[in-house]
Amino acid sequence: MTEKLTLRVEKSFSAISPDSWSALSGTRRGGEVAYNPFLSHAFLSALEESGSATAKTGWLGHHLLLEDADGRLLAAVPGYLKSHSQGEYVFDHGWADAFERAGGRYYPKIQCAIPFTPATGPRLLTRSGMERAAWQQTLAAGLAEVTRQTGVSSAHVTFLPEAEVEAFEEAGFLHRTDQQFHFLNKGYANHEAFLAELSSSKRKNLRKERRAALEGGLSIDWLTGRDLTEDIWDQFFAFYMDTGSRKWGRPYLNRRFYSLIGERMAEDILLVMAKRDGRYVAGAINFIGEEALFGRHWGCIEDHPFLHFEVCYHQAIDFALEKGLARVEAGAQGEHKLARGYLPITTHSAHYIAHPGLRRAVADYLDQERRQVEYTGEVLTEHSPFRKGERQDHD
Repeated sequence: MTEKLTLRVEKSFSAISPDSWSALSGTRRGGEVAYNPFLSHAFLSALEESGSATAKTGWLGHHLLLEDADGRLLAAVPGYLKSHSQGEYVFDHGWADAFERAGGRYYPKIQCAIPFTPATGPRLLTRSGMERAAWQQTLAAGLAEVTRQTGVSSAHVTFLPEAEVEAFEEAGFLHRTDQQFHFLNKGYANHEAFLAELSSSKRKNLRKERRAALEGGLSIDWLTGRDLTEDIWDQFFAFYMDTGSRKWGRPYLNRRFYSLIGERMAEDILLVMAKRDGRYVAGAINFIGEEALFGRHWGCIEDHPFLHFEVCYHQAIDFALEKGLARVEAGAQGEHKLARGYLPITTHSAHYIAHPGLRRAVADYLDQERRQVEYTGEVLTEHSPFRKGERQDHD
């Protein structure tokens, strides 16, 4: 007898129990899929409870849940009903403008992603077991059906693993690629061992850059766990607001968000803080996964040459090597990361476009874009700082 399964949409993440959620792939340490801190109940609930990702900010919960006859959560896709395209890092503004100029209505749309977080991680979350593949197919097909039934223009699944692309393509989604820059740990004993793999000129430049970054009496602290006091969050939030206001106009995250993640997942957080004359003047927040360190945003209240590179990239490599992490994911864009040992990595997204005309136009665009992303990755890899003959995987 076939088990009866139910798909439903849950608008409030707080209505999903932490125990049910933590049984899904990628949401906890020690599971079948490496732990991704952005998929944790602690992180996602903090976004909602703080007011950072709510209907008021254009992120209305639209989480797709697959349950058995007893209401047990078997699988899920974290999602939101969006009234804009801000805070996503996979840009579809051009699609929206073209569709609305043609008389269509692009918003609202469904966005399956971690708000404000350009980090790859599972999107078809399932319990472990032999049924995982079938549940993933059900979720992907169910998301397409929800899109049609809701009457929205589209559904977008961003920063998903390449292994999940096929399930979405079978459900009628279009495949899109983009590029980030990641540091890949090849078992280096320390930062000097990594530098030894670079060309002589690049190695000298980076050593010089690191020395210059800390001139003027600057020093670096790593803060995690109990170090993350409310006073520290106050200081870091000041950096975030100062730099974020200039970079984005309106920072996405509020002060309460930082208090909540500090309470719930402090051991998964690393603040790299720069100090001068006894006070912190800059800092970057990173999240610690089972295999990767995820760099997010940085801020400062004083400008110092090369300090951004030291705090965000060099220190992240130091930490990853010390903790034995396989890679550092340094966030969206940034070809300047290449010279610092971060290599081009292909990222993936999937897009269900309900309107046939818009779908055809987007499909044509994505065919060209995928070829361009592949070509750009090859060119950038050829210009990596590694010695000729040294090649690292970039897919």
